[in-house]
Amino acid sequence: QVQVVESGGDLVQAGGSLRLSCAASGSIFSINVMGWYRQAPGKERELVASISSGGTTKYADSVKGRFTISRDRNKNTVSLQMNSLKPEDTAVYYCNADINTGWRLDSFWGQGTQVTVSS
Repeated sequence: QVQVVESGGDLVQAGGSLRLSCAASGSIFSINVMGWYRQAPGKERELVASISSGGTTKYADSVKGRFTISRDRNKNTVSLQMNSLKPEDTAVYYCNADINTGWRLDSFWGQGTQVTVSS
């Protein structure tokens, strides 16, 4: 079994910072892409940032220059440093990992962590 668990969501004022963390555990042979998605009320889930096993990163245009994704391959963790937060960043943030369990490659999701940015 594989578990993906996020932490770090909170209520913060506009202009503030938060750091989200995500850890994958269980029957893991290797992890390909790890990423952060978010879903605001009434909106579809969207990609915020992703990082490949080789360290290649991608960012949504709305967060470029403000958010930074990083990962620790040895610990199977990924983090999202969020600076200069805006009210429109308010959403549930989900961690996603493409994990090879040795049997198959599957996409695993965390349960989500709430980020609320007040104006």
